[in-house]
Order: sequence, then C-alpha cells, then structure tokens
Amino acid sequence: AARNTATGTPEPRRAPGSAPGAGPDGWDHRSMKDFTEQRDPDLFAKTRSFAGYLRSREKDRLYWYGMPLHSKCGNRAVIFDELEGRKREFLMFASNNYLGLANHPAVIEAVVDATRTYGATHTGSRFIGGTNMLHKELERRLAAFKQRPACIVYPGGYSANLGAISALVKSYDTLVVDRLNHMSIVDGARLSGAVRKIYRHNDMADLERILSRSAAEGTGGRLIVADGVFSMHGDVCDLPEIVRLAKEYDARVMIDDAHSTGVLGVRGSGTAEHFGLKGEVDLELGTMSKTLAGMGGFVVGEEEVVEYLRYYSNSYVFAANIPAGVAAGLIAAIDVIEAEPERLKRLWTNIGTLRGRLLEAGFDLEHSESAILPIVIGDERRAMEMGRAVRARGLFCQTVVYPGVPLGDARLRVSVTCEHTPPDLDLAAEIFVDAARETGVLPTP
Repeated sequence: AARNTATGTPEPRRAPGSAPGAGPDGWDHRSMKDFTEQRDPDLFAKTRSFAGYLRSREKDRLYWYGMPLHSKCGNRAVIFDELEGRKREFLMFASNNYLGLANHPAVIEAVVDATRTYGATHTGSRFIGGTNMLHKELERRLAAFKQRPACIVYPGGYSANLGAISALVKSYDTLVVDRLNHMSIVDGARLSGAVRKIYRHNDMADLERILSRSAAEGTGGRLIVADGVFSMHGDVCDLPEIVRLAKEYDARVMIDDAHSTGVLGVRGSGTAEHFGLKGEVDLELGTMSKTLAGMGGFVVGEEEVVEYLRYYSNSYVFAANIPAGVAAGLIAAIDVIEAEPERLKRLWTNIGTLRGRLLEAGFDLEHSESAILPIVIGDERRAMEMGRAVRARGLFCQTVVYPGVPLGDARLRVSVTCEHTPPDLDLAAEIFVDAARETGVLPTP
C-alpha cells in the first residue's frame, strides 16, 4: 500500500479514481494535520496538496469557513454562501456577541462619534503617536471593571498572550499550562523559550505533580496559565485549586478570560469573580472582540507588573494601537454591562434553556458551564456531515475539527447569546435533533 508522506503510515486502500487518502468508500480520510507534516524539498508542495483536499471538502459542503456576513450579527444573520453564490439568512449560534453589545445603539454611536472626532486611526504604536486619551480611559475602566489596580491594552487578545508571556517568562523559567489552552497561550510559550510543562485538562493532581517536581529541579520562576472558560469545550478551570497550589509551590497565576469576561461572575467580571477570588489571580487577561464588542486585548494586574509589560511586551511596543473609535465603543460597552445587568441574567436563562433541551435529547455536552455548548461527536466526518445538515435547516454554528480540537474529538460548537428568543431556542433544539438523527449522531426513534 502507498504510504502517507505526512505520517509515514500506510494509506487506506481506495477505490479507483478516488482522491488520495480515500478508503474503499471513497471518503478522504486525511485531516488538516496531514498537511502540516508533509515533507518535500519544495516548501509549497503541501499547499498544492491541501488545495485539492480543501476543494473536495468544499464541493461536498463540509468545509464552510470564512463565509462573509451581509448583516449585523444578532440572533439571526445574513451570510453570503460563496459555494452557492447566494445570500442566506441563518439562526445564528456561532457568534461571541454574548451580551448583544455589538448591535447596541450606544456602542455604535460611540464608535461613530469618536471616529469623526479623531479620524479612522492614529497610525502609530502606543509609544509613538498612537495613544489617545480614550485609550487611557479604556485602561482605567477595564481595571475598575476587573477590580484590579492597573491595565494594559494590546492590539488583540492573541497578541496580549504573546506579549505578556514572552515578556515575563524566560528560558530559565517554567510555564505550566493546561493541555486544552488556547493556541495563543501555546504560541506565547514557544516564543518565550521557557520550559513548558503540560498538565492534563483540569487535572489538579497532575498540576500538583508538575509543580512539585519543577520546584525541586529549577531555580527560575513558575507561571501557571489556564483559560477561564475553555473555548472549544465550554468548561471552567478549577481556579480555587489552581490558586491554592500556586501559593503552596510559590508560582504565579495568569487566567485567560476571553470567554469569561461579560459572562461569568455576578457583574460579568470573569472567572476570578465567579469563584470569589478577586485579587488572588496575579494576571487576568482577556480579549475585547467577544462580549465587549470591539477589538484588542488586555491584561490587568499590579501596577509594577503592568508597567513592566508596557516596556517589554514586543507585541505592545512594536505594533499599532487600536483606533480611538474602537476604544470609545469599548468604554460604552462597559457602561452598558454595568447599567443593564438584565442582559447577563437573560444570557444565563438562555444557556439553561438550550442546555437542558440538548441534554434531554441525548447530546454529549461534556462539562460545559458557560455560553459555549459543545455537541461532542468525535468522528470528524460525522461532525462535518451534521454541520452541513444543521446549515441546510437554516442554523449556523461552528463545526470544529483539527486543529481546533485534537483528532478524534470533533464537535459542533454552539454559542448562546442574550439576544436569542425562546422561539429561537426551541427551533435550534429541533434543528439539532433532526440533523443528528439524519446523520446518525443520535438514533432514529
């Protein structure tokens, strides 16, 4: 049998005329992982291999990524289907607009007014012409919202992780990270050059084992980094135990609140507030492109630490700042969160409703405790087929395969917002059940 050049393993026997990697049924069993490991003297050989694979997946309507929106992103959205050449309206369950702030009039007006006043952008980095008083005010408001002394704003959430980790942690230090952390944390660890220790997902015994060994072996510092809400799984880190172990083994803690800010806690302040541990987490990081309905990232913590990050985070020093109009919109978003707490209550009512319906139907939602409800399927082909069946019924959610999740852990990722209505949730539950039965994810009654 032919060998897979990516992995060195025999390829499945395929039918005559079928695609490379295809089995007897004509299905191409390759995943995106195969094209990261393909070795060839021509660096672009992998791109040609992937192009054929991608066209095949798109032809079968299984890959449906990057389709452009033609409307605001609310409980429904109009998306242009490039594969069919037409616009389609979908019930939207793929948005991180958890509190509906992206469409709030006060947020939109703040963006427009500030843009008219200050222009589209200042075209500079924070140290060289890129700082506006609105950026200073945004940092002050974020620090107050997160109940921490100081805040630094980065151009993006990804760059916040890259910048903070690589500035604080060096080759003689140790990073201790959850296996399911976001890729920006993984890349920040690589960039830092630090010793990287990975503990099993939310396994505090494994975390303690690693901390105990690293304390005995090394002289450098230790930083524990975990997502507050794990973005593809919806579960929450065991922050109380992380904080306890950090104190016992003299380590620092950084929590990525990308999907926690505006969702967890009585005020929506995030994971630390959710567990009553405000002030116990050394660094709280977040993105402003989800609940806060803008763009950029931030880190809050002690003033001396934040000041150090300003001078030693390359992704802050050497990158252009977010526009002043965006900063104004973010300030307005914080105003709305504080003035309209009913949005957070409505979000959690919606989460409970849809979660209950999906569990009752027999779906595996793992240990989700957030606005992210994963419909776990495992098999990549079946997940893509169910995603296609869901879209055919007029609902859009994310089909997540490698590298979004490990191989064999494919799923649909359902994001709930406060803008979903009770009829939306009823219809969504019906669509998921019908699509799952059609594709064999759930048995037919």
